[in-house]
Amino acid sequence: KRARTRIDLATAKKDRGLAELLMLMDECAPVIPDAVTDYYLARSGFECDDLRIKRLLGLAAQKFIADVATDAFQYCKIRSQGTAAKDRKGNPKDRRTVLTMDDLSAALSEHGVNVKKPEYFM
Repeated sequence: KRARTRIDLATAKKDRGLAELLMLMDECAPVIPDAVTDYYLARSGFECDDLRIKRLLGLAAQKFIADVATDAFQYCKIRSQGTAAKDRKGNPKDRRTVLTMDDLSAALSEHGVNVKKPEYFM
């Protein structure tokens, strides 16, 4: 009986946390506009009238994009450190970060998305 109450307390704590998150979602404006989220949800066949659920999915998409961008930036930094070591004669003031398709595809592949072109076109 004691273990059952611990499980009930843990479940109640999670439910309170979810309720607080959903209440906060009503107040904050998402980075991805609701119209964009609605468009892609409708295009995929998702139907829901609850704005909080749509915003939760938009928040998940925002988190995915942020994770991919962070990973791509890390790949870019690693690549630029490798080329900087080879080319010490170059302009040291030119330290612009350039996102390449290779960096982006490597970051996306970590998340299960394949964006590489086939090697041969027929």
